[in-house]
Amino acid sequence: MSWNNQGGGPWRPSGRGPWGQGPSGPQPTADLEEIVRRVQEALGKLTPGGPRGGGSSGGGLSARTMLFLVLLAALVWFAWGTFYTVQPNEVGINLVLGRYTGKTAAGLNTNWPWPIGSVIKVPVWDQQITEVGYRTLGSNPDIPEESQMLTGDKNIVDVHFRVNWQIDPAKPENYVFNIPAPQRETVKAVAESIMREVVGLKTIDGILTTDRKSVEADAQKRIQDVLNNYGAGVLVKQVQLQSVDAPSQVISAYRDVTAAQQDQQRAVNEAETYANKVVPEAEGGAARIVAEAKAYREQTILDATGQTQRYNQIHEQYKKAPGVTRERMYLETMEKVLGPMDKTVVDSNSASPPVPYIALDPLQSKSGGAK
Repeated sequence: MSWNNQGGGPWRPSGRGPWGQGPSGPQPTADLEEIVRRVQEALGKLTPGGPRGGGSSGGGLSARTMLFLVLLAALVWFAWGTFYTVQPNEVGINLVLGRYTGKTAAGLNTNWPWPIGSVIKVPVWDQQITEVGYRTLGSNPDIPEESQMLTGDKNIVDVHFRVNWQIDPAKPENYVFNIPAPQRETVKAVAESIMREVVGLKTIDGILTTDRKSVEADAQKRIQDVLNNYGAGVLVKQVQLQSVDAPSQVISAYRDVTAAQQDQQRAVNEAETYANKVVPEAEGGAARIVAEAKAYREQTILDATGQTQRYNQIHEQYKKAPGVTRERMYLETMEKVLGPMDKTVVDSNSASPPVPYIALDPLQSKSGGAK
């Protein structure tokens, strides 16, 4: 087989000869010089006066062209890296040579280009959710090493809760610089630690029944205080207990206890309702009896007072004319006694005989009854 220095032969597919010499074709240096010459000619057309200094003949770029290229590259670098955009839900953190220089609001902003300056964009208006004890997404929704907590009466409960938080818009630099990345893990660690502390102050009965709201409020305040001490730049918006259950081994017994407590509370409520109904009725009846007694007392006193005054008046008249007064009292008494009777009284001692008298009243009453 014959040699072909240009092709390289069967043992030298790379184009080199059998003794290591270079290919016999055009050298790469000539190709590079041709490319440089063409670039120089093109740049010379853009500069005033055209190419100078042997740029077209020989062999390198002139100092003026090199300066122009450097300035052009610097201009492109500065224009491309100076401007940046911050989204409406973000705040920009400006750094110059690694040092914090300020923050920028949403919109078009400027900073020194890289590598002198850099920008960290922080989503301050996004609502963040940290789940402790469980995961909404994933194959293992329950995480016992996070959810199992010890109560104040030495019982274990499974607590699943979530923390709604956001980066403080007024201090996003604290969130970036004061707590290590990932910052979400710091928030989660603080929330888990504080919830264990709060649960440790409660009894298991309170945790399972009536103390859930107080646990949420207390945990939110404590988490916020710890993050403020860290200078974390985090605002805790809400702490929500998703579920609080006894361990699976005794959960049925605790459910029975909870049902009994609910029945007890219902009975108490019904008793209070009955008391609220009966007590006012009894108080009203007592007030009515007292009022009637007071009225009877006043009436009796007034009657006695009136009779006393009437007796005194009669006694005064009796002293002035005893006979007349006795006769009048006798007649009035007989009128009261005999008035309702249907009898006719005739004076047998009268000097003249009695006048015939027909009692019409009984006849009128009988005729009226017949009608």
